[in-house]
Amino acid sequence: MTSPALQIALAHHRAWTTDKDLDLAMGYIADDVVCDAPAGRLDGVRAYRDFLAPFAERFLIRAEMIAAFGDDSTAVLMYDAETIPARSAPAAECVTVRDGKIVYNRFVFDRTPFDEFRRRQARAHP
Repeated sequence: MTSPALQIALAHHRAWTTDKDLDLAMGYIADDVVCDAPAGRLDGVRAYRDFLAPFAERFLIRAEMIAAFGDDSTAVLMYDAETIPARSAPAAECVTVRDGKIVYNRFVFDRTPFDEFRRRQARAHP
């Protein structure tokens, strides 16, 4: 747990998953962050927040850390998220940290359960 990048990545993750504090979580994100996610590339902290907020605020029930590793500038987190659409939604993040902020995040998760949830919602509320 002495890895600087890992400490930042874990603090960010804990803020939005456990503390449910998106403002605190965004404090660990650089203004010019780049995030590559299943939906495509996101540029800047506003786009990052807009991507994370619906998941964190509406769908996430809890997240259980599976593994976390890091060095001076890179950290990898793998966790299982329990969500409203899916009881198990494994995800992984590989982040680059510079000057105490996350500047890059490669965010990986399976979109299938969430796409199916949206389709069910659309059918139920046309």
